[in-house]
Amino acid sequence: MPLKITETEVKAYLEKNPDFFHNHLELLESLSVPHPSGPAVSLVTKQLEIYRAKHQKVEGQFIELIDIAKENDLTAQRMHELTLAILDSQTLDDLLENLNEVFANCFLSDFFTLKIFNEQEHDIQSPANLFINRGSKQALAFKEVLSLNQPQCGKPPINQARILFAENALQIKSCAIIPMNFTGLEGIIAIGSREKERYKMDMGHLFLTQISEIIATQLITCLTKTHGTHSS
Repeated sequence: MPLKITETEVKAYLEKNPDFFHNHLELLESLSVPHPSGPAVSLVTKQLEIYRAKHQKVEGQFIELIDIAKENDLTAQRMHELTLAILDSQTLDDLLENLNEVFANCFLSDFFTLKIFNEQEHDIQSPANLFINRGSKQALAFKEVLSLNQPQCGKPPINQARILFAENALQIKSCAIIPMNFTGLEGIIAIGSREKERYKMDMGHLFLTQISEIIATQLITCLTKTHGTHSS
């Protein structure tokens, strides 16, 4: 009586001998396995499908890594241009002009604005609409942003948009609001876009925080030259 071999035994044998079909290639053409779409297909065809799917997945991951590397290179170049623009600023007016230019040309931003919170009236030589009194309703609109001390991205509340972007408020579809809380300097940097997906709520904060620190450092120097102090 011939010995009966169970499926479990066949499975165990193949698992222990994964190269079995290397010596029995002719069996691959006659074997078939179930296919999600219904009809049976040869094992070779099934293996090709699996390898193709794995290849496409790996290829997709590789392309994603390349895209990330390109974006990182672009970010590094933008930060370099920003740093040069800031270092080239000797006065407060120079700084604001250079920031507007670099954000428009290098960062391709539609709108950029800077606000500083202080406790006294600024003199007539200060750029218009730069300062906001800490005790005002305008300053209160950013109380939560300043207390969290983290960039906020997405579509801004209309009251914040109006304070930051004035007559352009309704054009802002997405925005990065970056708090400045640096060596006694308190303020807001805002980068606005007409594109809804440009500044999303889940985007990273490290790059935006670095922008705030770089700008604030030179801003303190310019304010000190202009007013003799930056803390009030």
